[in-house]
Parts: sequence; C-alpha cells; structure tokens
Amino acid sequence: MIEYVRAADGTRIAYDREGAGQPLILIGGAGQFRAVDPDSRELSAELARRGFDVVVYDRPGRGDSGGAPPFGLAGEVAAVRALIAVVGGRAWLHGSSSGGAIALAAAAAQVGVERLSLWEVPLGDECGTDGEEYLQAVRALAAAGDPEAVWRLYTDGMPPEWFRDMRSGPRWPLYERMAPTLEADAEALAWTQSAPRAELWAAIGAPVLVLVGADTFPFMTTAAESLVAALPHAERATVAGSGHRWRAADLADRLAAGLPASVSGVPGARRSS
Repeated sequence: MIEYVRAADGTRIAYDREGAGQPLILIGGAGQFRAVDPDSRELSAELARRGFDVVVYDRPGRGDSGGAPPFGLAGEVAAVRALIAVVGGRAWLHGSSSGGAIALAAAAAQVGVERLSLWEVPLGDECGTDGEEYLQAVRALAAAGDPEAVWRLYTDGMPPEWFRDMRSGPRWPLYERMAPTLEADAEALAWTQSAPRAELWAAIGAPVLVLVGADTFPFMTTAAESLVAALPHAERATVAGSGHRWRAADLADRLAAGLPASVSGVPGARRSS
C-alpha cells in the first residue's frame, strides 16, 4: 500500500515500505521511480528478506510524488530528511548513480544518516567545471519546456537503445513529466565538483561502501576511486553487475554483510507495501 509523507518544503512524497530491521532508504538515479523501476523493487524485496526495513520512494516531481519546477538538490535533501523521520530519525541511505550524489549531500547536511552505500556514482573530475556546464544546459532545456531535448542530452554517450526504448515505449508520458527533475540530478553531480571533495565531505562521519559492477564502464571505476580517496570512512567493493545495472541478490548480499549481528538475524519481511 502506497504511503505519503510531506517534506518541510511542502512537497508530498510517495513511498513503499517493506521488511523489518535496519531502516534503509533507496535513492534512485536519473531515470528511476517506482512505476518504471523493477530493479529497485527487486532489490527492495531481496533486502527485506535479509533484515532491512526498506523504503523505495518517488523523488520530487516523479511518479506519485508532488512538486513543481524548478527542481533542485535542496528539495531532494528535504525529501530524504522527511523519510528518515518516518523510519525513526536514523537510516542507511543507498544511492544509485546520481542518486548517490543526493545521498552524499544528505549525509553532508547531517540529516540522520548512519551508513551510506553508493552504486556507481558518475562523478566528473574533482573540482572540474563540466558538471556546472551540464547543469546550465539541463536548466535551459527544462525552462524551455522541451522534455525530449532534456532526455536526449541526458542519454548522450549512453547506449543508443536507452533513449530509443524510452521514447518509443508506452511509458514515455511518465518520462516526459519527470524530465524537469533531471535538473536536480545535474545539480547534485555539479555539487560534487564544487570544492575539493575531502573538504566537501569532511562532515560525513558515517561509514561508506562504494560499489561498482564487475563489468562496468571504465569511468565508473575512476569515480569510485575518487570517492574512496575523499571520504573519511570509505571502502570499495565490486559486485556482480554490468552496464550500470546490478544483480539484486548479489547486491543485497553485499549490503547485508554490513548489518550488525543483532539485526542480520531478523527473519523475513514482517511489513509489506
């Protein structure tokens, strides 16, 4: 059953929750929200079976969540803060792709993050300017009301079938609506270049697990190395996965390895969405 919480900025956030044990919030990346994201639903179910109380939500402006343009990083952090309050004030954040940059921003804002895991965050060079340039391009296209151009820009350099399948599929109207929210993804990634990373993330005291797939794009490995070098308490791990996608059972096993013994013995889901 879908549930809702209202962020401090007034945005209503829709979420599903299943499992019992360690609270964990899944933060999706650029193209992810519940209606079009079977990978996160599968991961949520696997985690629920391993001792997690899992929240999967629609980010502001996506799916069943509210919000209106312009979308930005502050609104994303406000949504995470509200969800952390729902699960008791402390939570593990798992961010996928650009959702990992949002997770880092939430942790830096001291919103009650007790652990972070980050799946293939596509960082640019430390203190580079490409992120800010990209953000300005996304903002201009979003302000012009051209969702197809936003998505073409966002998928440039990716396998061409990603955009082709999205544009020709029955869910294109859902992606059209969410196109302006990609401004928040771009802002989150630009933020990771806004200062030396050790300085930017110095306040993140939580342990961080930096994850890449076993057969990923080379630049993801470089980004993971930058994360580990800059974060105070970070380690890197490789799990089964390729082309920026994970294998849910293997990823869930790796995350469950980080549970304290008092939680990891929690039996399967006692709460379902």
